[in-house]
Amino acid sequence: MAITVTDSALKQIKKVLSQQANVEGLRVGVKKSGCSGYAYVLGFAEQVEPEDTVFDHDGIKIVIDKQSLGFIDGTELDYRREGLNESFKFQNPNVVASCGCGESFSV
Repeated sequence: MAITVTDSALKQIKKVLSQQANVEGLRVGVKKSGCSGYAYVLGFAEQVEPEDTVFDHDGIKIVIDKQSLGFIDGTELDYRREGLNESFKFQNPNVVASCGCGESFSV
């Protein structure tokens, strides 16, 4: 099981984490949401739980809880600028459908 991080996403993660105190890394997960079933969640991992899986990318920890890992296994995390907007983007090979606004997905 794995999650990959593009260079642009890694650069942004390093920038954001450098502005935080007492964090272990970036927590990536999913939650039930939206019209298609699930949405991605990003946050700060203040601690790593025993059931978490940790991926190290150039010294940055990506922390994923046990329940989320099955939904996002094989996903690529990217960071893109599109016009005036900037955001993290997920390229998830497990997605079978997504809502029209792109905020939720199903597997």
